Amino acid sequence: MRLFANINIDFMGKRSIFFLISGIIILLGVINIAVRGLAFGIDFKGGTEIALQFEKPIDISFVRNQVDKIGLGDVEVKTFGGSTGILLRSELQEIPATVLPKVKSRIETLINQSNPGIEKQVVTSSSSSITYSFADSLTAEKVSNQLFSAGFQTTVAADDATGKSVVVRLGIADWLKDNLTEKFKDNPFVVQKEDKVGPKVGQELKTDAVIAVALALIVILLYIGFRFKFSFAIGAVIALFHDVLITLSLFSILYGVIPGLNLEVTLTVVAAFLTLIGYSMNDTVVVFDRVREHLKIHKTIPLEENMNRAINNTFSRTIITGLSTMFMIIILIIMGGEVLRGFAFALFVGMITGTYSSIFVASAFVLEYANRTKSKVTF
Repeated sequence: MRLFANINIDFMGKRSIFFLISGIIILLGVINIAVRGLAFGIDFKGGTEIALQFEKPIDISFVRNQVDKIGLGDVEVKTFGGSTGILLRSELQEIPATVLPKVKSRIETLINQSNPGIEKQVVTSSSSSITYSFADSLTAEKVSNQLFSAGFQTTVAADDATGKSVVVRLGIADWLKDNLTEKFKDNPFVVQKEDKVGPKVGQELKTDAVIAVALALIVILLYIGFRFKFSFAIGAVIALFHDVLITLSLFSILYGVIPGLNLEVTLTVVAAFLTLIGYSMNDTVVVFDRVREHLKIHKTIPLEENMNRAINNTFSRTIITGLSTMFMIIILIIMGGEVLRGFAFALFVGMITGTYSSIFVASAFVLEYANRTKSKVTF
């Protein structure tokens, strides 16, 4: 299949216009990132992220009001994957010290109400769990099941062969479930996931993500430099940097603007950046290969004309590849769910900018460099 078989567009003649367009977009993006910043996900910020799935659609404002009353401080509440899903995010790793006595009192109340006069002993108590010892294993199992039904995570102590000790976890998700279950009797819910990342780990992941992208650009610089010319390598890396920066800029600009589109920078989004770098690089190499082929065959024709011929010859392949990939990404954005939308959106933007930069950034830079240094590009 070949589209645009006989086109003859002066791409390179319009490079100044596209340099200006790219410059304006990047400048606006840098200003927006500097002023508004980027919204980082739990992977990088650290804290706790909890997803709740209800049976029926819920009122987000009502959930937010109920969560505010629990005493967990500033908890972000938003919809997740549809009208029945809720995502709660907190910078806390564990229940705050001011709330902990209420949690333990709630557990004691549940045990005593269901089992009047029960004999129990607190073996260990910390900010993350409390261990009870009972008279026999049957009582321990009964209490464990009662607390589990109330929303707490319970288990028999690993070091207790008699089965008389029960460990009750004191986690944020457990406290949320215990408090919200009563408020949503007619609309039961389950905790889909609970992710915890420490601040130190989050910072390390952020540093590693930057290093991963930087190393990818350095390796590509060396590869293109050996395969083509150094000016080609610089043009390719500038194009890739251009693609990543524009994508990041749109994440910053559109965050919170489009409902249902998760535009937080997470590890999956970093994976999307590396993917779009590979896609853009592939497109750029295809164009560079055709440029080199034309320069070998038409040695007397000016570089600008050879570049235009090469880009026009690869234009059909570029459009078909881009559109076929774009269809899959659009389906992923629509059907992939909340977790994958940021990843898919990064790829969507990256495919557009990658195709654009292969022509109007990478190739145009090589031509501009050759003209300004008055050097002849030969292979």
